[in-house]
Amino acid sequence: MSRRATAARGARTIALAAVSATGALLLAACSPTTTALNYDPSDGTGVSVLGEDDRDLRGINLMVVSAGEGEPGNLLGALANETAQDASFTLEAPGSAPVTLDVPAGGTVYLGTETGETVTLDAVGAAPGDYLDAVLSVGADSAEFPLPVLDGTLPEYADQLPAAQPSPSASPRSDRPLPRRSSDDHLGRRPAQPKRPET
Repeated sequence: MSRRATAARGARTIALAAVSATGALLLAACSPTTTALNYDPSDGTGVSVLGEDDRDLRGINLMVVSAGEGEPGNLLGALANETAQDASFTLEAPGSAPVTLDVPAGGTVYLGTETGETVTLDAVGAAPGDYLDAVLSVGADSAEFPLPVLDGTLPEYADQLPAAQPSPSASPRSDRPLPRRSSDDHLGRRPAQPKRPET
């Protein structure tokens, strides 16, 4: 190869690298930085009381775990207060009495964890797999949001179901074992009798 051909090839390589770098910078400037976006990393819903862009008073990853519609449900997630004053959060959800929690200035109160608060809604107004039209408020500021209802099907939520309260009319359990049923019982037939040994 001649010197001229080698120089031309080097110039083309440098020009191609410059165009590629410029293109990459233009594409990076046009796309959002997704790692800086706020999102809910689990099954719950996030809500900001003071508007979508204001993260000072917010609910993080909120959800309810309940055995069924009309049953009690435990609230999971967290409430964050990044202001300089203490705040009282109130959650209102259909079918349940409102619940209020105090969150200290600059603090976060975790719900449903071993070290957090246990908050139980007395009756959940939606079946598991559905959403409640909930309202989270602090003073005069409030925000509506969809509050998901889950049950204990997933192992991570099985221990979060509210403890069942015994019915006052329930009879005490007997320690006597229940009789076994044969597979023919569901057909309305009598089970086959074992043959007696011949003597």
